[in-house]
Amino acid sequence: MISIKNVTKNYYLGKTIVPAIRGINLQIEQGEFVSIAGSSGSGKSTLLQLIGCLDYPTSGEVWILDKKVSDLREKELNRIRSNTIGFIFQSFNLIPVLNVYENVELPLLIMKDVSSSERKERVNHFIQEVGLSGQIKHKPSELSGGQRQRVAIARALVTKPKLVLADEPTANLDFGTGMEIVELMQEINRREKTTFIFSTHDPKVMQKAHRIFHLQDGLIESEDVS
Repeated sequence: MISIKNVTKNYYLGKTIVPAIRGINLQIEQGEFVSIAGSSGSGKSTLLQLIGCLDYPTSGEVWILDKKVSDLREKELNRIRSNTIGFIFQSFNLIPVLNVYENVELPLLIMKDVSSSERKERVNHFIQEVGLSGQIKHKPSELSGGQRQRVAIARALVTKPKLVLADEPTANLDFGTGMEIVELMQEINRREKTTFIFSTHDPKVMQKAHRIFHLQDGLIESEDVS
């Protein structure tokens, strides 16, 4: 499903080149539950951004579902992001003035091929999937951190993506709540066959993954298989 071939990514601070990714190769298959692990500055968030078509590599190739996305223009990348990839962020990124239903519905409003009845069915289905049917009219300020992340998961899934990327999804949660969130993603991965790739620096969270890629200084240092 995903193929990363000899990928590098440099950032520039004035005349200084800062290498974030320094030559990575990896393959991820459909339906996997994968962790990208590493300390702050290891390159894991940059790698997720490249897989998520949010940035271009400096060199190398990024392939998603047999498409070389590293060569595509922004309009084509927008289509892939909308139809193929769901995103979960550590800061939740919910709209404060919208309730749970409206936040989850948001990505579907730009999908012209989804009817209003199907949109309603999908939103209610995934709100139920994450266990928030009782909070459907609540605003983000009325929810706990764990509940907000559940809303973010439902929003990521409502477009029925083949791939979900989660950047430090437990970072702003206490350990118990964080484990509940990872277990919820794991259950959805099993049931829906959605591919999940999540970044983390928490060893206990890593243990839930099928495979763990350990990044250090922009390189894959090792790979563990559970």
